[in-house]
Amino acid sequence: MELSSSAEERELSSQFVEGSDDVFGFGDDLELNQFDGLPYSSRYYTLLRERKSLPIWGSRGEFIKALESRQLIVVSGTTKTGKTTQIPQWCAEFCLSAQYQHGVVVCSQIQKQQAVDLALRVADEMDVNIGHEVGYCIPLENCCSSDTILRYCTDDVLLREMMSDPLLEHYGVVVIDQAHERTVSTDLLLGLLREVLIQRPELRVVVLSVPPASDTLVAHYGGVPHLHVEAPSSSEMVYSSGVRTESFYAALRLVLEVHRAKEPGDLAVFLASEQEVSCACNLLAKEAARLSSNLGDLMPVALCPGHAGICPPITEGQNKSRRVFLSCSQSEDMFWSVGTVNFVIDTGVEKRYVYNPRIRANSEVIRPISRCRAEIRKQLSGSTGKCFCLYPEEAELPAEIPARILEANITSAVLFLKRMEVAGLGHCDFISRPDPEGLMQALEELDYLAALDDDGNLSEIGIIMSEFPLDPQMAKALLASCEFDCVNEVLTIAAMLAAPSCFVDPPFGLETEALQCHMKLYHPEGDHFTLINIYNAFKCSQREPYFTQEKWCQDYFLCSAALQTADAIRNELTDILKRLELPLSEPAFGTKNNTLNIKRALLAGYFMQIARDVDGSGNYFMLSNKHVAQIHPLSAYGAKAHKLGLPEWVLFHEYTLSDNNCVRTVTHISPEVYIQMAPQYFFYNLPSSESKELLQHIMDSEGSGSTKRRQKNQPVVTETPKESEESQSYDRCVIQ
Repeated sequence: MELSSSAEERELSSQFVEGSDDVFGFGDDLELNQFDGLPYSSRYYTLLRERKSLPIWGSRGEFIKALESRQLIVVSGTTKTGKTTQIPQWCAEFCLSAQYQHGVVVCSQIQKQQAVDLALRVADEMDVNIGHEVGYCIPLENCCSSDTILRYCTDDVLLREMMSDPLLEHYGVVVIDQAHERTVSTDLLLGLLREVLIQRPELRVVVLSVPPASDTLVAHYGGVPHLHVEAPSSSEMVYSSGVRTESFYAALRLVLEVHRAKEPGDLAVFLASEQEVSCACNLLAKEAARLSSNLGDLMPVALCPGHAGICPPITEGQNKSRRVFLSCSQSEDMFWSVGTVNFVIDTGVEKRYVYNPRIRANSEVIRPISRCRAEIRKQLSGSTGKCFCLYPEEAELPAEIPARILEANITSAVLFLKRMEVAGLGHCDFISRPDPEGLMQALEELDYLAALDDDGNLSEIGIIMSEFPLDPQMAKALLASCEFDCVNEVLTIAAMLAAPSCFVDPPFGLETEALQCHMKLYHPEGDHFTLINIYNAFKCSQREPYFTQEKWCQDYFLCSAALQTADAIRNELTDILKRLELPLSEPAFGTKNNTLNIKRALLAGYFMQIARDVDGSGNYFMLSNKHVAQIHPLSAYGAKAHKLGLPEWVLFHEYTLSDNNCVRTVTHISPEVYIQMAPQYFFYNLPSSESKELLQHIMDSEGSGSTKRRQKNQPVVTETPKESEESQSYDRCVIQ
């Protein structure tokens, strides 16, 4: 009996091997994924039905036809048309049809959180693994492999990639998303890609935008295909009947009214600035605690583009709670995946920082949003929701979002373009040409930093500076720290300043306790040294067995995510220094010599940002622009001024023209050290002032001692031949 059973099993096994497809009826009918060769899952078909319902799907054939025949295509459509998720997939199919002979697909975003979210969604839709066929690359995080055929990244990451691959030869299709936001990096990409297209006829560039900004792009490029996707019908519009009032509190009152009405759906509230978002979160959290439980929970959620890596990702909420998404400009596209927003409240204003090259400072400007941005916000609540516009319907709004390259400090952009000239891309076809005054100020600043040679090209120092993802002044300070043997400490300062602020707004009623905690970390030499204290204490908390880093940050009212970001940035900068074979230093924080060297390194980059207390009461006169400002209240000197006293001379990291003019991140310096570090020709170009005369007097006093010492350590102030002055200036800049 056992033998007979065994024979039957062998016979059945033989039939299965020889004709298993016929026996079980599957195999030939399975549809295989063209990207990984595996059968599609059932979820793929579920998502495919959703994809086919998107407005963009009806234009699929027209887009693919244009992609096959034209180098550059402009696609316009608002949020929720599906262009950001579908078009990169169609481009991947196009590259696959050519067997990736010309490269793979890259899609740029302006925010890193959105690049991650989109990559996860598209990988799901394509039924492939994230990090393999679909990946993302954002600052400090690379989730790609050699198998990646569709890569989402931020525009600044793609821009830095051009430094090593100017013609982007790794890519067959470059998709520039959110072109209407007109960030500096996006404008540089759009300008440089036009020349790349000339040198690479096989390359395809797809620009995604919204009207009317898309019309400007089409006019700039001239005669390119323009694919316009009609958005779904917009929601019910409710406009303010009178003149603009206090829109901030009006928006919060409206949130509570909608919640009390018990109409279903989440809210999206657009305020003027991140500061207003933070304040609104605290106020709504307090009000929510007082509301009746019958109304359900009211959950404020902050979404700020500047802190996208710190904000929680948007997920579908619970039915019993109503979420209030509090946001500001540049975050509209973050709502692409949320279908629960039924109400949009738009204050119609935004805070922008406009750089003034004459005084080397930003100004805070509150102004109306553009029609372009207003239309995007109107679409977020869908056809069944409501959009409350806290401005009259007849209000005049500018047509497009202003280009940031016209309003920002473009010194970093000019340094990058100079680097592109070295790489062979000497022309950038700007959509909006930078202001000549801003361009000249940027070139002058790079010259002061010794980043340019006598012919206006990048010097060796300038080439090294361009390798760091830092502003040029900080990059120069980091290079100087190699000379002064304080790399370890300046690396920490650079990382902490590049990361989001580590200080969090304390809950209501705990402001005094938070200040006391922060004062324990303050350093008497200034805020730059305080940042080192905070970072070192944060790293020490890793070794504590009784509490976590998150708990330590919570106890000290600090942001754990910001400090982790600073740690990652510091590791990245360290890797760059090692790659460039620049010297590192052992930790020596706290010694007298190290303190002096840190100040020297900082002055090598920030000698243009010096101020002096002119009356002993905290009114700081800035030597480069002759403006007067106070130290920010959150500064170490602001909190301990009654104990430490205010320093006469300070170096500051940031100055913004606003209602309360303040300099941020300040450190005490001595005029003698400043004289040693400031280039001679910069000092001579400073406007006349009492403070400059004091410095001149110090130089005269020190210069009367030793001619040799004078030539080595500080500028010559007596009349000298022109050639001698130029030689001394050059020598001093090389050392910095």
